[in-house]
Amino acid sequence: MNEISNSIKTLRKENHLSQDQLAEKLYVTRQAVSNWENGKNQPDLETLKHIAEVFDVSVERLLYGKKKRKLHFVVKFMPEQTISLGSILAVVISYAKWQSIGWAILHGMLNWFYVIYYIIKY
Repeated sequence: MNEISNSIKTLRKENHLSQDQLAEKLYVTRQAVSNWENGKNQPDLETLKHIAEVFDVSVERLLYGKKKRKLHFVVKFMPEQTISLGSILAVVISYAKWQSIGWAILHGMLNWFYVIYYIIKY
């Protein structure tokens, strides 16, 4: 099976919908949904957009599946420890490399900017 069929099937099950219920929301037949999930054919672009709206996900999520990020998992469930560890590592490595507390502090601050960017983006 391809990513689209896996995504549709996974999202349908996560939302506790039967193939009939999803077909009704998309104004297609149950057989069409079944064929998408089994990889026999794929929905057209307009239907993909409609599926994405029904499940409140992006079209890219349907096309490429859910990305699994180990770092994202760690940051999500242990943000304070991860951020502290990252800042400490940035300071220690910078000091060890350049033997300058100024560079170490600068890299520690840059690490915080990166953390803020990461939080905003994801």
